[in-house]
Amino acid sequence: MSRLPFAHRPARHPLGRVATALALTAAVAVTASACGGTTKSSTDAAGGQTAATGAANPNAATKTGLKVAFLPKQVNNPYFTIADNGGKKALDALGETYKEVGTSSGTDTAGQVSYVNTLTQQQMNAIAVSAQDPGALCTALKQAMSSGVKVVTYDSDTDPGCRQLFVSQASSEALGRSEVQLIAKEIGYTGDIAILSAAQTATNQNTWIGYMKDELKKPAYKNMKLVTVAYGNDDAQTSFQQTQGLLQQYPGLKGIISPTTVGIKAAAQYLSGSQYKGKVQLTGLGTPNDMRAYVKDGTVSAFELWDPAKLGELAAYAATALASGQITGAQGQSFKAGDLGSFTIGANGVVLLGDPTVFNASNIDQFDF
Repeated sequence: MSRLPFAHRPARHPLGRVATALALTAAVAVTASACGGTTKSSTDAAGGQTAATGAANPNAATKTGLKVAFLPKQVNNPYFTIADNGGKKALDALGETYKEVGTSSGTDTAGQVSYVNTLTQQQMNAIAVSAQDPGALCTALKQAMSSGVKVVTYDSDTDPGCRQLFVSQASSEALGRSEVQLIAKEIGYTGDIAILSAAQTATNQNTWIGYMKDELKKPAYKNMKLVTVAYGNDDAQTSFQQTQGLLQQYPGLKGIISPTTVGIKAAAQYLSGSQYKGKVQLTGLGTPNDMRAYVKDGTVSAFELWDPAKLGELAAYAATALASGQITGAQGQSFKAGDLGSFTIGANGVVLLGDPTVFNASNIDQFDF
């Protein structure tokens, strides 16, 4: 997910990501999250196992007073505000100490590295981070782990060897393929489409886009063509302008997929006030509260997402279980996450939140986030 959404003429927003038919979760894979959440085959088992060494005691008591920090891709981003508040809720209930730090830009990888180093120096017990880039944080995160800090990624992964666990919003493959399936139905499986992504380095976005491109190779989409991938950098104004630019450059465009909450809202804002409303279809990942008006006015037929608050909650429970010695991040281990239930760690240290949801006019008023 990278980020989340906005209001007629966007104001700068903080996701991704924003956040998964999402209603599919396809499974198991994961991430975002897309099957791992990384953009390359850095999901090798060796990498994941490196970070998950040591013995686990599933019956160990949950420690209290742990210091857990959340480092989102971008602070003051509606999506991450919801997700991190979910983490705070869980940590407060467990008796831990919560803090959130981060950069005001969704592409400031150097800033993220600096925050990791500072949190390590502050001797945090655990860090939950949504990575802006799969490899940029690795040196700092490995140093943190060698200093005893437990590292969980959520929403957007690092290379597997640079953390103990990745909490994925849903199966990356399911997310990527379902986005294409949604837009295809809306344009009758015929016409040019474009993708409005977040940053070029965003792990989850690139993973999802990879599955979108693969889905488009199927015979069912022979009359559809992906003309370009544009990048709004998870910034509302930039995404708004990119939408305008796409429609000017490709006047025959039939649909846009924006797998970022910031991007889809900005695109909807532009379309809703333009001659393209109802003519150019839009889908992607967004929150019900941000997209409700655009669904009701006919700008958007359907979009998807998972519950970002639950994603942050699960990341907090995972971080606490690691810091309490109940798990190490190895495949097959399980831990309890309060009312969310019990979760089992999959390959490469990935934990799946669950099935995403498709939102449309028939159900959007049932959700409030």
